[in-house]
This record gives sequence, structure tokens and C-alpha cells, in this order.
Amino acid sequence: MHFFRSSLALVVSLALISAPAFASRIHRAPTSGHSRTSHKTAPKAQSHKMHGQQAIESDRVIQIQQALIREHYLTADANGKWDATTDAAMQKYQADQGWQTKLMPDSRAIKKLGLGPDYSNAINAKGASFTDPPPITTIPSVQSAGFASAAGVSR
Repeated sequence: MHFFRSSLALVVSLALISAPAFASRIHRAPTSGHSRTSHKTAPKAQSHKMHGQQAIESDRVIQIQQALIREHYLTADANGKWDATTDAAMQKYQADQGWQTKLMPDSRAIKKLGLGPDYSNAINAKGASFTDPPPITTIPSVQSAGFASAAGVSR
């Protein structure tokens, strides 16, 4: 009797475990004439929306062109149009810096051309000094010795 129960429990367990392995996904046509898919489809014109900046304003292009002229990468006049000549000059500038040349223009290139963000009107910039820190020779030796010992550096 014990053997029969054990065998029955084993057969039932195997059947429950193996059932998902033998399950099939057969697609059956709907019988009511209605499909289960949604009929909400976006029109072709709205299916792909462009994100991000699509073009550079002409005033900004003039600034970039003037900076490229100053750095001797562009010989044409600054006309405010991002044309093939401007594009090639920016690619050359970025390549010479070892930066990517596919996306135009790279933020590092803009900053290096001197056209980065202007923080002079920021709230915390009022009365702030943007000068370089004083040279190390102006730090008293007692203070610099304290810094060195705190850092664990021997002088």
C-alpha cells in the first residue's frame, strides 16, 4: 500500500512539473468575428517625434564660426548658417582635440573655444571673485606644514 501511494505521488508530481514544458502556444482565430488587438494606431506623421535641439540659432552659429576663424580652423566668413564648411571645421577642431566628431558640436569644444556658459549673472556670482587662488608661496609655512602633516605627506 505504501509503494502504491509513493508511486502515485511520484506520477502526479511529474505530471504537474512537466505540464508547462509541453504547453503549446497555438493561435486560434477569434470565433466572434472580433479580434483582441487594439485598433488604436497613431497616424504616420505622429509616429516619430523628434526630441532635443534640432538646429543651432544663427546668432550662436556666428559665435562658433568666429571662434573657429580665430583658431584658424575656418577661413570662410561667419554667415550664421551651419553649412558643410562650418561642419568640417568643427569636426577637424574636435578631431585635433581627440574628441568625438559625429555629434556636432561637442560641449567640450564649445567651452574650449571660449563659448561656454556665462555664470556672471548667477545668483551666487554677485560679488564673487573668479580669480585664480593665491600662489602657494603666500601660504604661511606653519599653515602649510599643518596641511602636510594632516595629509600624511612629508615635506
